[in-house]
Amino acid sequence: MVMDEMRKSAACEGKNMGRIGHRPYWVLNLSILIRAVHQIGAAVFLAAFLLDEIVHPPFFYLVIVFGSGLALFLCEWMRHRQLCRELSGVSTMIKLLLLGAAYHGFLSPPVAVLSAFVLASIGAHAPKLLRHRLLF
Repeated sequence: MVMDEMRKSAACEGKNMGRIGHRPYWVLNLSILIRAVHQIGAAVFLAAFLLDEIVHPPFFYLVIVFGSGLALFLCEWMRHRQLCRELSGVSTMIKLLLLGAAYHGFLSPPVAVLSAFVLASIGAHAPKLLRHRLLF
């Protein structure tokens, strides 16, 4: 396991990657379950802004999506200690700004929420060397 970590670190040298910390394996497994819960809350949140039948996102799902999002961010931060300087963390902050602007009416809610979801999807599935690259 340690040798694999060293090889991965050596592969990332010179590529301006963020600092990597220790994350127990059970936290990784737990984050998979948290991500599933997060996707359920996020689906209802998105539907509330795209469908006319739902006036506001139900409070229960707001708690689910933001609570699980915070838990995911902390799980990821355990491994990537400079997360807020990496592309992954910056895209998360932009996503939160878009969602906040949509929720409070500063931007067109359907467009801003859909943009936040597209950004989140691209950011979550970008290659690891790109997703965890330091921006500043």
